[in-house]
Parts: sequence; structure tokens; C-alpha cells
Amino acid sequence: MIRASIDLGTNTCLLLISEWDESAGEVRSIVEDHATVVRLGQGVDQNRTLHPDAIERTLTCLTRYSEIVRKHGLNPAQAACVATSQARDAKNGPDFFKQVERKTGFRFQVISGDQEAKYTFLGALLPGMKSETVAVIDIGGGSTEFMSSTGGQSLDIGSVRFTERYLKSDPVQDAEFWACQEAIDVALEKMKPWRKQQKQDLELVAVAGTATTLAAWFLELDRYDRNTLDGCILTNGDLHRMVEELKWRTVAEREQLVGVEKGRADVLLAGSLILWRATELLNFDHVRVSTRGLRFGVLRLPAL
Repeated sequence: MIRASIDLGTNTCLLLISEWDESAGEVRSIVEDHATVVRLGQGVDQNRTLHPDAIERTLTCLTRYSEIVRKHGLNPAQAACVATSQARDAKNGPDFFKQVERKTGFRFQVISGDQEAKYTFLGALLPGMKSETVAVIDIGGGSTEFMSSTGGQSLDIGSVRFTERYLKSDPVQDAEFWACQEAIDVALEKMKPWRKQQKQDLELVAVAGTATTLAAWFLELDRYDRNTLDGCILTNGDLHRMVEELKWRTVAEREQLVGVEKGRADVLLAGSLILWRATELLNFDHVRVSTRGLRFGVLRLPAL
């Protein structure tokens, strides 16, 4: 059977259409997989409201997605649609999602950080991975989730949120960079008890746009290639070198790097810094990249 899911985050809106194996409870094959930078979380950290421009961008994207869903004979109301950090924080979120349903037919559920971590963990596993051998980190625009088979946690640190809060110059000034790193380190202290409960040889799997963009840059991919990106390993040293290079480059210069898209370049430093500090402080010597994540997980567990 064909099923659809949407993951609407702070920075991107992801649509997955797949062949679903009901008996196995997993995706058999990917029919279509779309990612659009909508920056719905624009200004939410400061104002706690969705910006009119962000609303317009997102409605345009979702209107296009509804046409794709209908093309495959599906009713948008039957898609598994979830929204995350920016929707939890925005006062006008409920009104926005009523407007979305009227215009597109999509019915969104705003999920908690703990739900996001759980469904992301289930969706992130690549074929052949065993859940008890990995932990997952999902760096979003507004929050970052950590999850293993024994539990996890959501932190309010994200690439858009921390870019807007700390990294305001172009290129970034040293004082801004160090303030951002310090805030990330303080937040990650909360995860150390979780890490102590895990096996020391647990592998960290990284999902979402920061991780896949860094992998594309590392592999020098000039176009998105899911099969090549899946399983890519980035060591602590790789991540540190990337952070240092992004730090001194302007946003325009970052956009020229192979694998870095325009809508990601301005927030990539903050996201990369979160990923590098997580590996350093939580004692992981590398991350393995997965292009999967929440949009796969909500198909496995449609009853939210």
C-alpha cells in the first residue's frame, strides 16, 4: 500500500511517499522523498509567533505537497503529518494549522519533544541496524533530540534557534561563537546521565539536514544521493574541522561549498557546532549519517 507522511520542522518541510509493508511494519520502498526549506521557525525564538512570511512560504510548500499526494491517489487527510519545535513554541500555531487544513487537506498533529525523539529513533534506523546497538541524534531548527532503545530526551537547542540567538554577524565574531558553544555545552550537560546509562560502544546515528549537509560536503556531492549519504561516517576530527571552516566563512562563501544548499548555509554553523559538541561531551568518536528519520517513524507508528 502507498502511504504518505510529512515532517514539518523549524527549518524544513519533508514529504515522504512510500510503499508500506503492513505485515513487516516498515517501508518497502521510497516512491518520492521531498525536502523544502520553509524556515517556519523564523523569529519564533524571540517572538513566540509564526512570522507572516514564514506562514506564506510553508503554505506554498504544503499546497504543492498536497498536489503530489493526490497524484498518487491519496487523500491528504490520510497522510501522517506532524509538526515539531516551532509549532510547540508559537502562540498562533493552532490558527495556522486550521488554515493549513482548509487550504491543503493535511491534518497536522503537534508532537512533544519526547514523542519526536521516539518516532525519530524508530525511523532513523538503516536496513540491518539493530535498535539496541545505536543512539540517534536529530538536530532540528528549534530543538535537538537524543534517543536510544532505553529512552531519550529533547533539548531546546537548534540550528535556527541558536543562529538567531547568538550567531548574528557575517562572518561570525569570536565572542558570538564562544557564547554559542558555551550555551550548547551547558545544555548538553543534561544528557550526561543518559549517556552513562548507555553501552560505551553504542554508535551515534545522526539524522536531519545538518548531518546530511555535512556528509554531502564531506563527500563532495553536487546533488542529493540518498544511497551514498546513508551510512557516511564523520569522525570528531572531521566535525571539528568543518566547524572551524564554517566559522570564518561568510554565508555567501558557505553557499559555494559543494553539497551546501542556500537555505541551509546560514544555520549550518550552529547545527554543526551542536553535533560536534555532542560527540565530544557525550563520548562518541564518530557519527553515522542516516537520511531517514521522523517521517519514516510516524509511518511505523501512525497512531500518535
